[in-house]
Amino acid sequence: MLRRFTHADVEHLFSLHNDPDVMRFLNGGRAASHREIERECRERFRKNGYWAAIERATGDFIGWFGFHPREDRGPHEFELGYRIRRSAWGQGYATEGSRALIRKGFTELGVQRVFAETMAVNLASRRVMEKSGLEYVRTFHEDWSEPIAGAEHGEVEYALTRAAWERHEAEGRPWTPARYGTAYSPE
Repeated sequence: MLRRFTHADVEHLFSLHNDPDVMRFLNGGRAASHREIERECRERFRKNGYWAAIERATGDFIGWFGFHPREDRGPHEFELGYRIRRSAWGQGYATEGSRALIRKGFTELGVQRVFAETMAVNLASRRVMEKSGLEYVRTFHEDWSEPIAGAEHGEVEYALTRAAWERHEAEGRPWTPARYGTAYSPE
């Protein structure tokens, strides 16, 4: 289930963002201070386009999803992102949430293109993108002030257009959230 963030989620985010395995391909596994997490929660997670991911059966926080236009792209091109607790890896949550947001974007938000980016060496995230229907677009190189292991291989972009998604739907192979479906609490 996806829901808006609350102040109570600061501790969940602190735990998530201080797991070196979760942060390996984002900052090399560097720990974040409580102050950094509080600031990020105020500045980013309480805005539209970010949701806390909750395991429906237990109510446990399992991570977050981002789905919003990026400033350097047009308003109809949304970036998809996610960060999932290590204990929830391999259970389909990242794919399920991604598919649900893609569907929401194309059916409710007027999105024309969804894209996601990760390090080229982050094979697990790349697989989630593929299972969510996004296709490889390009490899590119960023100029990082503090590069992390694997940065020399570059970043990759995956994307899916609304037209391609609609063709897939018309062929009778709908993009549906996996296993249990995903619920939204947009308010």
